[in-house]
Amino acid sequence: MSGAEVGYRCYLELGGIINETDFRSAIGRMPDMCRIIVFENSGSIQSRVGQVREIAKYSGIELRGPEYILDPRIVLYVILRGDTRPEGVKYHHGQMSDQRIFGEVLRMLGDVDSFDKLVKAHPHISFEYKRG
Repeated sequence: MSGAEVGYRCYLELGGIINETDFRSAIGRMPDMCRIIVFENSGSIQSRVGQVREIAKYSGIELRGPEYILDPRIVLYVILRGDTRPEGVKYHHGQMSDQRIFGEVLRMLGDVDSFDKLVKAHPHISFEYKRG
């Protein structure tokens, strides 16, 4: 079993619902997105970075790293938040709230402690899903 398969299995065990193709795609795009975030000044991308920083701050989650060494949670959030629903797909992570997307990021990276903080900070949001 490959590392990607183990990672996806762990993600599912933590309650994740993103399909394996999208999971692998997002993880695979992280190095390129990191460079884009650092070196390009796109308003929409910087807005997403600001969104995830605020969600983390509100939840008591410390994002590490200075400006040029991005926390992987920021990078993965920017990727997932920017994804659009493909034609013909009924359910897609692009339809989730910002907090739910961040919850999926934390699950994908196996960050259980931060996920627990997120859930506690947002008791009005359900982070549990039924796979269908």
